[in-house]
Amino acid sequence: MSKLIHLHQQDNVAIAVEDIAAGEQLSIAGRDFEVVEPIGQMHKVAVKAVAQGEAIIKYGQFIGYAAADISPGQHVHTHNCIMGDFAKDYGFCRHAVPTDYVPESERATFMGYRRDSGKVGTRNYIGILTTVNCSATVAKQIAANFSFIGALDDYPNVDGVIALTHESGCGMRAEGEGYELLQRTFEGYAAHPNFGAVLLVGLGCETMQVDGVLEQAGLQESDRFKAYNIQGVGGTRAAVEQGVAEVRKMLPLVNDIQREPCPASELVLAVQCGGSDALSGVTANPALGVAGDILIRHGGTVIYSETPEIFGAEHLLTQRSATPEVAEQLLERIRWWEDYTRVHGFELNNNPSPGNKAGGLTTILEKSLGAQAKSGSTTMTAVYQYAEPVTEKGLVFMDSPGFDPVSVTGQVASGANVVAFTTGRGSAFGYKPVPSIKLSSNSTIYQHMKEDIDINCGSVVDGDETLESLGEKIFDVLLRIASGEPTKSEELGYGEAEFNPWKIGAVV
Repeated sequence: MSKLIHLHQQDNVAIAVEDIAAGEQLSIAGRDFEVVEPIGQMHKVAVKAVAQGEAIIKYGQFIGYAAADISPGQHVHTHNCIMGDFAKDYGFCRHAVPTDYVPESERATFMGYRRDSGKVGTRNYIGILTTVNCSATVAKQIAANFSFIGALDDYPNVDGVIALTHESGCGMRAEGEGYELLQRTFEGYAAHPNFGAVLLVGLGCETMQVDGVLEQAGLQESDRFKAYNIQGVGGTRAAVEQGVAEVRKMLPLVNDIQREPCPASELVLAVQCGGSDALSGVTANPALGVAGDILIRHGGTVIYSETPEIFGAEHLLTQRSATPEVAEQLLERIRWWEDYTRVHGFELNNNPSPGNKAGGLTTILEKSLGAQAKSGSTTMTAVYQYAEPVTEKGLVFMDSPGFDPVSVTGQVASGANVVAFTTGRGSAFGYKPVPSIKLSSNSTIYQHMKEDIDINCGSVVDGDETLESLGEKIFDVLLRIASGEPTKSEELGYGEAEFNPWKIGAVV
């Protein structure tokens, strides 16, 4: 196996798949050269000379400019590859093609929970949601009554009683972007098909009022949806006792709900990457993109997000947009982020984390080009605001930060009932009430963190699988997980602490 991966004939860099010592003679893409300095695993090496100020090319795309003359065999990283302006060919809709759908009679199925709303869940939780941080302790204490070993033995169809708490809900304007975003998040969770029942708990005097949430969302109390305030029922102890009593009444109702065969078209897959490395865009992300394409061909939906992590690669999405209006909506979100980061004294190229850089990623452009591979190859049908309900099928984009818990919170609020999460450095992540499938970009981290990772995508580099065969494998695992098979993160107990609605605006 070659020590280097060369991704595109136009690339002037290659990726080291193992550590390479100075002085080694290598050959790739018809070029012979000597490695002039040590190259770490997953880092870039120049395969031809790049003059100062010239573009550095990876994936056949611009990732930065040479800060100094670079010779073949030199390490290419943050010390000699810098950001700069470059022209993007947005080419609206140029590569949008009709989806080759699988005939309905041949489409895959899974065992899901069909809800009264018509939506389908992949899990059957009772959720305790809080409108404000002040009711978080009450919510957690209610859930604790059902969290000990054996507490739910009489209710085998109930996946758990979980408290999803957060830090906001007050000290904010009672209108505007930040309030509307949090309101949409609550609406999405209160009606999420992975909840068989929901308890909504507030304090009583907060900005985000329980009654306001109910009115805005058109929610009505029922046997499987209850809402109240701590102040209204007489304090903390009374609020916990009332919550426990309500959950006890909900348990048999939720337990009576049975899985039934459902078409794969009911799956809404959130795709995410965290702790990315240089192989994320070579193995795990494109393999997940293949699996997403398969799901879309079966009538399903893929939600792609993390707007700061498409910066520099957004033209590849506008070229696949269904209409010019969809492409323009994506660019409007990019402009919003450029303004948002500028106002806060930040820049989008600050996004690659220290772990990303240690894994060989240099600029946000390089990271974005690898991240966008998760989106597959189908046409992008719609662009949504954070936590906005997704109504279109196929590949859609939902605006969000790149911080994974915040992004996934929005995707789930938008309707995702499965999450697929790629990682190169070994992200520890799960997301109740939605199962999260973890995919590693390389075999080293898979072997090192086997208890956390469901699928090893490093097999592509190892030569054991193709992207196409791995994508089919991911799709098969996706159906099994949606049908109830537990993920590694579920077995480890991840998922409640990750609920993290996006906070925009001043806290006062």
